[in-house]
Amino acid sequence: MNVLLVDDEALARARLRRLLARLEQPAVARIDEAPDAAGARALMAGRRYDVVLLDIQMPGDSGLQLAAELESRSGAPAVVFVTAHDEHALSAFEHGAYDYLTKPVGLERLRQALSRVTQRRASPTPVESAPDDGLAIVERGALLRVPLAEVLYFRAQDKYTVVRTASRSYLADVALGELEQRHGARFVRAHRSVLVAVQAIASLERADGFELAEGADWLLRLRAVPEFLPVSRRQLPLLRALLRQH
Repeated sequence: MNVLLVDDEALARARLRRLLARLEQPAVARIDEAPDAAGARALMAGRRYDVVLLDIQMPGDSGLQLAAELESRSGAPAVVFVTAHDEHALSAFEHGAYDYLTKPVGLERLRQALSRVTQRRASPTPVESAPDDGLAIVERGALLRVPLAEVLYFRAQDKYTVVRTASRSYLADVALGELEQRHGARFVRAHRSVLVAVQAIASLERADGFELAEGADWLLRLRAVPEFLPVSRRQLPLLRALLRQH
C-alpha cells in the first residue's frame, strides 16, 4: 500500500508516519507527504497511491475540494480524512470518503481505516451503485429489487441480514461486511451488527432501560420507523459528528 499524507502541520504528518511504520497489516510500502492540496496534486501526477490520508482545513484548497476532484477521477486513490474538526463528517462521506478519523489518531483506528480500504478495493463489486440501482433479494422464489435509497439500515441476524425500509423488512443472504464494501459511501457502521443510512439518522439517545441494547450505552433513533439501533463506543464520536450536521 502506497500512502500519501496531506496535512499543513508537519507534526501531524510525522505522527501519522510513525503510526504507519508500526503497521504490519495492511503493509505500507511507500509514504510521501504534501503540505497542501497543490503539493498533493503534483505528487499524484507522477506517482500512484492507494490511499490519501487527507486533512480538511489547509491553506489554499481544502481537503474536501481535493476529495471532490478525486471522486470523479478514474483510478484515483482512496480518501481517508484525518482532521481535528469533526463537523465535516457528513460532507466527507458525501465525497466518497472511505473513513473519517479525528485527531489524535490511534494505531488501531488507523489500522481499521486502511483495512477497510484494502477490503473494498479488493472487491470486484463497485464501491457504490448508481442512485437508481437496487439490492437484489430472493423472497419465496421471486427476485425483488429494493432501491438503495429506500434502505434505512442493514442488520446482521443469525446467518442473514435484515434489510429495513420504511414500509417493511426483508431477509438477504449477504454478509454485512460485503454490504459495507459495496455501499460504504451511503451507509455508516453504527455497531458490529448494524450499517445505517447516513440520511436515516434522527438522534442519539442513552440506552438506559432498553433490553435490546446489545451491550451498547447509546442507541440511534431513526427517521421513518419507531426503532432503535445499538451504537458501539468506537463509532459514537463519528455518529455525533454526523448528527451535528443534520
